[in-house]
Amino acid sequence: MTETGKLYVVGTPIGNLSDFSPRGIETLESVDYIAAEDTRVTLRLLTHFGIKKPLLSYYKPHEAEKSAKILELLHGGNSVALVSDAGMPCISDPGVYLVQRCYEQGVPVESVPCCNAAIAAVAISGIDTARFAFEGFLPVDKKERRQRLAETAKLPHTLIYYEAPHKLRQTLADLAEALGGTRRAALCRELTKLHEEVRRMTLGEASAYYEENPPRGEFVLVVAGAEEKPEAGCTFEAALDLVRARMAEGLSTKDAVKQ
Repeated sequence: MTETGKLYVVGTPIGNLSDFSPRGIETLESVDYIAAEDTRVTLRLLTHFGIKKPLLSYYKPHEAEKSAKILELLHGGNSVALVSDAGMPCISDPGVYLVQRCYEQGVPVESVPCCNAAIAAVAISGIDTARFAFEGFLPVDKKERRQRLAETAKLPHTLIYYEAPHKLRQTLADLAEALGGTRRAALCRELTKLHEEVRRMTLGEASAYYEENPPRGEFVLVVAGAEEKPEAGCTFEAALDLVRARMAEGLSTKDAVKQ
């Protein structure tokens, strides 16, 4: 009886190819097949590292159809690496459907991590990293978008969004309206690439800035959580805890006390 192969979920660089881990390279060199979100993008990566492997396309909205072929190969004893165009598969990229089917059918799955734009952005945002929620891309449908923003408007922890340049202005306007124009944010652009840039400003300031300056490149938006407002009769100890929390987020003592 043929032993079942293994699926490797392999993270790839989000820009700088030097970030690709030795284990990631070794995995792509060792597997029988590589399933890629865009075979043209992955071929450039493989060529850079001198790797030659059969490529399979795996992309939305044809994940069910593509997964069936990959599972057939896995059940036949072949090993398959799943990659997206950049970063970790399954994180705002195709892959979740295939991983779920593998678990259902007893196919082992192994993670080979690499860069992730959300984690890279929140680490350099200067905004609280103790708790954060990854929101990915906001829904395109206006009703769904308003509902999502309403759900997150009062959350106290940091929020992380992905956005493409041609949609950034509308997203910033929607965020400023739903969360408040004074909400602090870090706009991280083209991470690890030649034109990497981080702008730290309020949502209102960001919206105004990009109305005057055409956005370019892929963005990660890191937005501060909602401020906790002390209730009437707040004790001195509770107020002091709030001051310490704001200082931990990077505010000066003066600004933390004022809040």
